[in-house]
Amino acid sequence: MRSIILWSIVSYLIGSFPTGYVITKLFHRDKDGKRDNLDIRTIGSGAIGATNVGRAMGFGWSRFTAVVDMLKGAFALLLAAHLVPAEEQNLIMAVAALAVVIGHNYPVWLKFGGGKGVATTYGTLFFIWPYKSFAVVLLCGAIWYVIMKLTRYVSVASMLSLIAMPIFFAMLGAPQEFIIMSAILAALCVFRHRTNIVRLIHGSENRLK
Repeated sequence: MRSIILWSIVSYLIGSFPTGYVITKLFHRDKDGKRDNLDIRTIGSGAIGATNVGRAMGFGWSRFTAVVDMLKGAFALLLAAHLVPAEEQNLIMAVAALAVVIGHNYPVWLKFGGGKGVATTYGTLFFIWPYKSFAVVLLCGAIWYVIMKLTRYVSVASMLSLIAMPIFFAMLGAPQEFIIMSAILAALCVFRHRTNIVRLIHGSENRLK
């Protein structure tokens, strides 16, 4: 139990680094090229993730934010993989994966208002079950890309690609802890996109240009 609590806290703190918030605060410029201390939460969807950073600063910064958010998840999982005893690894890594995404979505530093956890989930699950998890995440990434290209809805691509993850993990015979955890993360992703779902129903969801 102590290990679970410890790794929950450590992973939560790793995940709670507010990448998009920090990037826009440090690097966003106004029309005159001056740093304007932009708070990403005041524009677009109000989220601090890569998609909203893209609205404020363009695709390059969006991609950079996504990579850093992926690396948060990867770092937490690699840390657990190297420090946790083998007999505890499956459970602890599943707990760490969930905690790091919760940290991203609900960072204590920003009064628990964070991103939607898609990039962090990808980075986290990539390393959870080498080498089969590599294949699962890359395949889900391909699903994300195809759906996004067909619909131009990032939200739809994100939700459907993460919903596919526990299915692929189950098909490959992953440990039960990983299947359950990836299903919880998929459900959390859908919950975090609930306003997008409402906009999709009403036909007002923004398409990627």
